Amino acid sequence: MKKTLFTLTLFLLGYALKAQVPVLNSYPSASAVIFLDFDGHAVDGTGWNYNGPIFCAPSGMDNTKITSAFNRVAEDYRPFNVNITTDSTKFLAAPINRRMRVVITVTSSWYGNAGGVAFVGSYTWGDDTPCFVFSALLNYNEKYVGEAASHEAGHTLGLYHQSSYDGNCVKTSDYNGGLGTGEIAWAPIMGVGYYKNMSLWHNGANPYGCNSIQNDLTVITTNNGFTFRTDDYASSITQANSLSFTNNQFVISGVVETTTDVDFIRFNMPVNARFLLDAIPYNVGTGNSGSNVDLQVSLYDSRRNLVRTYNPGTLLNSVIDTTLTNGTWFLMVEGKGNAFAPDYASLGSYSLSARFSVGGVLPLRQLVLKGQVSGDRHQFTWLIDADEAVTEQILEVSVDGRNFTPVSGTPVDSRAYQYKPFAQGMLQYRMKVSFDNGETHYSNLIALKNEAGNDQPKLISTILTGNNITVSSPGTFDYALYDLNGKILLRGQLSTGMNSLPAGNLNSGMYMIRFSKGAAQWTEKLIHQ
Repeated sequence: MKKTLFTLTLFLLGYALKAQVPVLNSYPSASAVIFLDFDGHAVDGTGWNYNGPIFCAPSGMDNTKITSAFNRVAEDYRPFNVNITTDSTKFLAAPINRRMRVVITVTSSWYGNAGGVAFVGSYTWGDDTPCFVFSALLNYNEKYVGEAASHEAGHTLGLYHQSSYDGNCVKTSDYNGGLGTGEIAWAPIMGVGYYKNMSLWHNGANPYGCNSIQNDLTVITTNNGFTFRTDDYASSITQANSLSFTNNQFVISGVVETTTDVDFIRFNMPVNARFLLDAIPYNVGTGNSGSNVDLQVSLYDSRRNLVRTYNPGTLLNSVIDTTLTNGTWFLMVEGKGNAFAPDYASLGSYSLSARFSVGGVLPLRQLVLKGQVSGDRHQFTWLIDADEAVTEQILEVSVDGRNFTPVSGTPVDSRAYQYKPFAQGMLQYRMKVSFDNGETHYSNLIALKNEAGNDQPKLISTILTGNNITVSSPGTFDYALYDLNGKILLRGQLSTGMNSLPAGNLNSGMYMIRFSKGAAQWTEKLIHQ
């Protein structure tokens, strides 16, 4: 049998701590197993033993780091019907051709300077050939160890690297390093995910050519004896799972298992009230660290009409804060792409935490905020239909969809306002209104974009019908054109004035173009018809 070998290289040093390994399982009912072995193992009688037995010392990680690394790997494999475990009895009970041992060890001198190593496709060999992650060379960092464990296990499941190519189909790296900064920064698991918050399975070019496309999800679920988990919530609004409030709140958890999965939830508001919902992807720390799904939540009324979609662009979680009337409402939860991550594999687990304010029947029948962009100003009008008198009204703004600050208070009889915003990007607004009976309520959210003026390049049209992209630029900027899988199709430099960029023969669909200068960067979407 031909054995293809891949390594993941990283040169790091660190200090090892010895610890007992906690017993952890991600999906105990699954018969297929990936065993994270942190406490040492003697490897013999495998393809690794060309110089005799290999005696692997423990990982040197303490319980906190072990648990964090485990949780990262478990979330990477959450969509699949496979158990990530630290329990050797689960490993030994699994069918021999449906299990893999990932040896996480400080012992690396037998192999060399690498983050880990694996034989491609060895998961189904049936001879207990393990793969390895070298924790000392990864500085005992739980993020790095978790990324390397998912990556090396991915090799055993039949995956090669996700690589990077330029617009001329020249390979720039065997390891696709992803895109972006911050919470929504993305990289492929089978690329190098050490330095991006959101590492996902990918459908992109492998090392054997820019047109040699590897669909990670298909490879994993067709070659190894397991597929995706069973869907946990209805994918149609007519069959939506029903939830009830207990003490004015409900909390549920779910999993987005496949690229087409959506989860519908039905609930009944017993009174008119302020409704708040936090939709949070599974994470291991602040900033949604280790999350694998960028959540989008849509709200539907009793007639199944879409009311609003909530998806703050720079965050992986979503927040609803609005006023709902009594009656039936629906939520749809799904994973989406963002400015950096493609929509392909935004998959993983999440929780919904909902509550409504207590305080009797509201005096409010309508509180509707509308807005528009006019030049460099944002203009607003709003409607208040209530029995009680308004005592205060404040327009609030948020740059992240989560934290709101006052823009301005307005006279209580005013129903219009305009101003010139200072923050750039997509801004979200709501109106906070207080009444003379002590109640305070919030309007719907609206989103208005504040352009950066004339100090950045701009597309002349976001609809591309020919083979040239026209860009107006105030100076010298770099640009790169990407498809939705993150593949670079074109790159170069803009000059001052009008620029005509040869886009070649693009397929119909959506693309992203990124302009950059130093640390500053801007992204726009365009559609080729």
